[in-house]
Amino acid sequence: MKKVFCSTGALIGRPNGRDYRLLGSLSKQLECDGFEFMVYSSWYPEIDRLIETVKGYKLNIPVIHCEKALSEKLAGGRVWYENDQYRYAAMTPEEDKESYKKALDEFAVNLRIAKEFGADRMVFHLWNGLISDKHIERNAERFAALKTMAEENGILLMVENVVCNTHNPMYNMELVHRLYHDISYVYDTKMAEFHGQTMQIFEPEWDWMLKENHIKHLHVNDYGGGLKDWGNLAVLPIGKGHVDFDRFFGKLAEYGYEGDYTVESTAFGKDGVVDTVMLNRCFKRIREYIK
Repeated sequence: MKKVFCSTGALIGRPNGRDYRLLGSLSKQLECDGFEFMVYSSWYPEIDRLIETVKGYKLNIPVIHCEKALSEKLAGGRVWYENDQYRYAAMTPEEDKESYKKALDEFAVNLRIAKEFGADRMVFHLWNGLISDKHIERNAERFAALKTMAEENGILLMVENVVCNTHNPMYNMELVHRLYHDISYVYDTKMAEFHGQTMQIFEPEWDWMLKENHIKHLHVNDYGGGLKDWGNLAVLPIGKGHVDFDRFFGKLAEYGYEGDYTVESTAFGKDGVVDTVMLNRCFKRIREYIK
């Protein structure tokens, strides 16, 4: 049976102090089938406490979303802010070696969280942030170590089609597939729409991803900006942007997709208060599409 999950990133963010303890009360107000747990690097110093606390809520957490910036540590570059501009420079071989080691160490922490929560899937940003896919070939090669670590722990590591600034998500996904023929993907409708690629997944050149069962999970979010509109990256609820979900779900059904879905629509405002009613509407809308 297809399940509809809620991303904890939709509930917990900077405005409410990234307080994972909020899950205890918020989970009781949400009509989802479980959660995709978003990991923040600010939690690393208190992982033991986090695990103990969240496990105490007895939640169904089948999916972990790895810390987003892990891939930036694979990329071999440094970014900093200077004179009102972001600057980029390549790392020295020694800096790169240390950065790669840090990525592996932190990924191991994300894996531990997954195992403790009983998750069997992990979402991974293979490119991310300002460095993004500048060195996608290097990131893709280094992905092998992470993939092996996940497999040794019985967890499926899935690459997401996140926005990028050198190529485009479909290009990157095909590049990764050439290296790993058994690669698994998370397909995010908002990320795809940002690049004008939402329906491209159903075109003959690309529908191998569905036909060969590489797409194992879907993030169902709306987008209201224009093509590669970097100033308009908000994750919107279904119906608040211009993704054609009627058409998307109609085509998806033709391919017999049997995976699960996660809603990531940002549900908190500047005051940190979470709009659970909006999220429940999203869950209901998806269930109407997949029934």
